[in-house]
Amino acid sequence: MRHTCIIGAGSSGIAACQVLHDRGIPFDCFEAGSEVGGNWRYDNDNGMSSAYRSLHAKSSRQGMQYAAFPIPDDYPDYLSHEQIIRYLDDFVDHFGFRGRIQFRAEVTRAAPAPGGGWDVTVRHRDTGTTRTERYRAVLVANGHHWNPRYPEPAFPGAGSFTGEQIHAHHYRTPEPFAGKRILILGIGNSACDIATECSQVAARTVLAIRRGAHILPKYLFGMPTDHLTLMRLATRVPAGLQRSALALALRIAQGAVTTYGLPSPDRKLLCAPPTVSDSLLSRLDHGDIAVKPNIDRFDRSHVRFTDGSTEQVDAVIYCTGYKISFPFLDQALVSADDRHIPLYRRIVSPTRPGLYFIGLVQPIGAVMPLAETQSQLVADLLQGRAALPTQPQMNREIARYRAVTGKRYARSAGHTIQVDFLAYQREIRKEQKIAARRNRACRATAAESAVVPGKSRRRLRADT
Repeated sequence: MRHTCIIGAGSSGIAACQVLHDRGIPFDCFEAGSEVGGNWRYDNDNGMSSAYRSLHAKSSRQGMQYAAFPIPDDYPDYLSHEQIIRYLDDFVDHFGFRGRIQFRAEVTRAAPAPGGGWDVTVRHRDTGTTRTERYRAVLVANGHHWNPRYPEPAFPGAGSFTGEQIHAHHYRTPEPFAGKRILILGIGNSACDIATECSQVAARTVLAIRRGAHILPKYLFGMPTDHLTLMRLATRVPAGLQRSALALALRIAQGAVTTYGLPSPDRKLLCAPPTVSDSLLSRLDHGDIAVKPNIDRFDRSHVRFTDGSTEQVDAVIYCTGYKISFPFLDQALVSADDRHIPLYRRIVSPTRPGLYFIGLVQPIGAVMPLAETQSQLVADLLQGRAALPTQPQMNREIARYRAVTGKRYARSAGHTIQVDFLAYQREIRKEQKIAARRNRACRATAAESAVVPGKSRRRLRADT
């Protein structure tokens, strides 16, 4: 039986590779594409990247860098996808584990093996040959921004719409939309970027918005905004006061979003992932982008909105998010229904020993440092330095998390994986310490029982 399988060599997968490599834990990493980088690699030949040509990070380099390998100071505050890929390639080569990644290798099935462990089936994409190996543990790092989510159910009349309909996942450049009347549905980061780009070449650009959102600039008071929201204020003041201070700063810097024709946000600041854009409000203010409410129905070449207005449209771009999918896992193991994925600390399957998830979180902030921290906890478990609580204790933690996030994020589509960057990082580091104590207590109890045969085992305190 081999030791560990890592599925995916995107930014989360290579974080797991580096930690295990540093700890001397044997592993195989399988990547469907020809290179590392996952979603950040433009036109990745794994077919799953959503990167568009102008894509830049929404988190600053200080907020998205791995602790083990900081981004060089000569990089800009906000990296392009090309610069991120260069950094990820340098990360892999610096630590020397590129040879442990098997490229063009697609995991088609991972299933519990009889007697323990996991049987992992891999298909080589060039030859079509398959093989199955048995592993002690599987780390799933296949990402969650690659399987497009379209509006469900589809809008009435969408099937007879005479124009083009695509998802943001398939958008690359604005040139194909030059001279056309474009409708973008959404108000997230991709929607704002795409609307801003298309407005420079399209005959008309309309942004349809289902619900209001807070728009954050990339800089506040001369510093990257996430320095303020994630690193400085977050460590010094309560969350409520932090929200109030940030809301005041935004109002001073740019005014209310409603003055630009956008609907008022229906949730408090930082109670949903904010949209980061330096250009959307300017484009709205100049009349380059028109704002409409949600789509009501399609009528061949026209779109009717919920306010009764209509627009003639040549193309619709759905910026409506992504499904969380694990095509190699049976749904009986872990449901692909992303409304609820029961994982202890957002990492560990409480019912499937040896199954872990890396990077399956949606932080207000960057995922890369969190994937690194998650991998440290998993490495402790794999090396026997840490122990998990009982399954009922894990289930109680999962239920608490679900209740808290459901209340805060109003049960939005992705609320089941939402985390606060700093709070979650502290949570995992605390769990590492508790899990180490839990492990020592288990070992002490086992040793005591061995010395005094028949002595009843001590009840261990629930350290969760």
